[in-house]
Amino acid sequence: MSDKMADAGRTIHLTAGADDAGVRLDRALALRLPDLSRSRIQELIKDGHVSVGGKPETNASRKLAAGLPLAVTVPPAAAAEPSGEDIPLSVLYEDNALIVIDKPAGLVVHPAPGNETGTLVNALIAHCGASLSGIGGVRRPGIVHRLDKDTSGVMVVAKTDEAHKGLSAQFADHGRTGPLHRAYVAVVWGVPQPLAGTISAPIDRAPHNREKMAVARAGHGREAVTHYMVEERFAAGHTADVASLVRCRLETGRTHQIRVHLAHRGHPLLGDATYGSGFRTKSALLGEAARQALSVLSRQALHAAELGFAHPVTGEEMRFASPLPPELLRLVNALRANT
Repeated sequence: MSDKMADAGRTIHLTAGADDAGVRLDRALALRLPDLSRSRIQELIKDGHVSVGGKPETNASRKLAAGLPLAVTVPPAAAAEPSGEDIPLSVLYEDNALIVIDKPAGLVVHPAPGNETGTLVNALIAHCGASLSGIGGVRRPGIVHRLDKDTSGVMVVAKTDEAHKGLSAQFADHGRTGPLHRAYVAVVWGVPQPLAGTISAPIDRAPHNREKMAVARAGHGREAVTHYMVEERFAAGHTADVASLVRCRLETGRTHQIRVHLAHRGHPLLGDATYGSGFRTKSALLGEAARQALSVLSRQALHAAELGFAHPVTGEEMRFASPLPPELLRLVNALRANT
């Protein structure tokens, strides 16, 4: 099969070769047009933008025959459904394919009921403008991973279909066979034992509160693996090991994974009202400065400190780091002063 560049707004003319005989239409096109994801190609077929032998073909599973002329029309990207908003962003890196940002706590990643505006997606649409290509046919940033609203730190976002496809594959692989690396810093109550280890426990929706996650019983939930290491221990007065600074590396990326796993071990994050509400009285063990820093924190003490991945276009291995934001650094320094 021969092809031309799959530019948005153009028709790409192809000819099925001998190696395409008996192959599904969507699979054959995905192999020849790597800048379009297979799901995007399936959408184009469904919407009547693909012809086989000069006739529109809406059946993605149709088997091809050698020599058939094919045509794929990629319409210009539609305007993004969310509107762009002038929200300041801390950009760590940006090129034509992707953007890496340092997300502040309090910023929701994606519009949803109750948070239709003021999100990271709204900010990225305004920031990137025309440089966003049609991801799934819509001019929008491609979210390949998320941080909770009240978690700060490094995020990567795709700007093109090709980048979205490549980054999504890396996050789906969880770094098992590639360079994807995600490290978080958390401040937790107590000190996990042993001081370094792995928490492997499946996670699912909490049975009595669908807004929370919980460790599921064996055979249920989704696999979740967190590697951790205690980096610093904090005492308060006569109480040793009242809290600790823990570095976590994700092997999977489940919703609230670090928060759920550490709470399950009896070491919820400081400031975590969802998974650590039963530990609020422990603040009485802290010194005045630490109590004050915790009282104004208004979010869980969790920060995405490092993110590494292979550039989805060039293959270059990239790594980014974000220092603790001021509110978390204030808490850690106050805890250090207790010792």
